[in-house]
Amino acid sequence: MSLYSPGIDTEEQAALRDSVASLLNRKADSTAVRAATRAPERYDHALWSTLCEQIGVAALIIPEQFDGVGASLTEAHVVLEELGRHLAPVPMLGSAVLATSALLLTGDDEACAATLPTLASGEKIAALCWANAAGWRETGVLAGGGILSGTAHYVLDGESADILLVLAKSGGLVTLHQVDANADGVTRVANPTMDPTRPLATITFDDVDAVTIPTPSGIEDSLRAIAFVALSAEQVGAARAALDLTVEYTKSRKQFGRVIGSFQALKHRMADMYALTETAHSISYAAVDALVTKAPDALELADSARVYCSEAFSHIAGETIQLHGGIGITWEHDAQLFFKHAHGSAQLFGQPRYSLERLARAAGL
Repeated sequence: MSLYSPGIDTEEQAALRDSVASLLNRKADSTAVRAATRAPERYDHALWSTLCEQIGVAALIIPEQFDGVGASLTEAHVVLEELGRHLAPVPMLGSAVLATSALLLTGDDEACAATLPTLASGEKIAALCWANAAGWRETGVLAGGGILSGTAHYVLDGESADILLVLAKSGGLVTLHQVDANADGVTRVANPTMDPTRPLATITFDDVDAVTIPTPSGIEDSLRAIAFVALSAEQVGAARAALDLTVEYTKSRKQFGRVIGSFQALKHRMADMYALTETAHSISYAAVDALVTKAPDALELADSARVYCSEAFSHIAGETIQLHGGIGITWEHDAQLFFKHAHGSAQLFGQPRYSLERLARAAGL
């Protein structure tokens, strides 16, 4: 009988976490992160290459038959949490989780064999084109006769992707299509974002030829659950980092002749931050475990993780700013980066109220 519990690393997962954390501590300090966000494609090429070559993060959820590691979303979850700690601007969420999952969900071996090996090696990056201007509830692209037209909004890593996987409306259904990102008729525009560590793009398709991949019904719901749960791992890691940053600051900042961390009121606030971080960690890992084991309540847990982790991280980031005082809102300090990341992430993949509506319906309310 396995002694594994959600949120408790197995020996292999602990080794993976240590490897990723060690590499990020060396390669993804605040200076490197800020430099990457100012690069033309707004992500750290060198860090992503190192993560793929030395640890194989892009290959984690890809089956061995497609040159992957054959692990699960849980292992990707571990990596995403560590990346969240550093706000590392790499295409793990957009390419190695979402786009890769979209291909895997189709169950089309031919399409997977043609594309996944290059994604597993990190040689190429894929982006999932999904949302319309109003958000992720509807796709913004139409498909007819293998031709795509329309606009996909808020595309993660869209400006740097080599391959575009497009969810499009086709005859009242949602189907998946693959396009070369540099094909004729494809226009990519980088979006200005509040969170500099989260590059988003708008991609327009003007009668673009595409490869249509047989798509099972309900792929949107499955992808939405994967997106929510994967994002929650990032949020947990970033929340932990914001808490650590706050604790260290209150140990050194003095007021009235005492370090402010000794004040009882501030101790209580940081204890609340810690409790929120731990509970967010628990629900995030319970949600990914439900997805991996195909539990009947997996979709509900994904929505729960999405709401709870978004609210927890936003609260912790706000407290981080408050407990740092004036320095917390300066451009030079990292506290403002966590604050922006928290509020940007809370709106990614749609507003949390839609998850609350689904949870209410599931509860019969």
